Amino acid sequence: MIRVLIVEDDPMVAEFNRRYLEKVDGFVATAVARSAREALTLLESLEVDLILLDLFMPGMNGLELLAQIREQRKGVDVLIVTAACDSPSIKQALRNGAIDYLIKPFEFERLSAALADYRNQVLFMRNRASVSQEELDRQILGKEQQEQADLMKGLDRNTLKTVWDKIREITGTAFTTEELANQVGISRVSMRKYLEFLKQIDVLQMEVIYGSVGRPVYKYRCAAPDCSIIKRYL
Repeated sequence: MIRVLIVEDDPMVAEFNRRYLEKVDGFVATAVARSAREALTLLESLEVDLILLDLFMPGMNGLELLAQIREQRKGVDVLIVTAACDSPSIKQALRNGAIDYLIKPFEFERLSAALADYRNQVLFMRNRASVSQEELDRQILGKEQQEQADLMKGLDRNTLKTVWDKIREITGTAFTTEELANQVGISRVSMRKYLEFLKQIDVLQMEVIYGSVGRPVYKYRCAAPDCSIIKRYL
């Protein structure tokens, strides 16, 4: 599990972030800090892989905390979750090594996509002594040699990637629209659009299951977990 410290002075927002976080497979909230000072204290005693960091806090702000973490060379990654949308804050956060920057209010799908990307990078780098340039470009830097194809209107690449990552996790298992929507955290109507798109490009198969009574159940199954077709849309 990827251990996460949430740094947020608003208790309600911190709780929402915790609930969002734990809806994404592979993550657990180890603690919540209400201030930057408390976060530094917790980092001395806790094993933490990732920090969800707000910038607007009393006393030491999030950017100052991030700078201090880097000065102390703590081996922890930081994902910014804040209402700060000014260019200087964004530039400073990225210069100090933030892995992503989410501006409040944001959709759960955006946070889920950011966490999924981070999880995939962690899993890829684990137990690897070295990587090739091609692997680095594809898995870590997100560079794609193939030109991206246009998505259907109303679909989002980040959400599509989150949906596809979840489908690959359950390869071989048939699932309904509602089941996958609950796992990803989007509405059933939205999920149906993504599944229909994946069926159209031949990476999903649909099965119709007839029971003794009632309406038939429509289930999907991954047809090609490593299919190169989907990569053009991510």
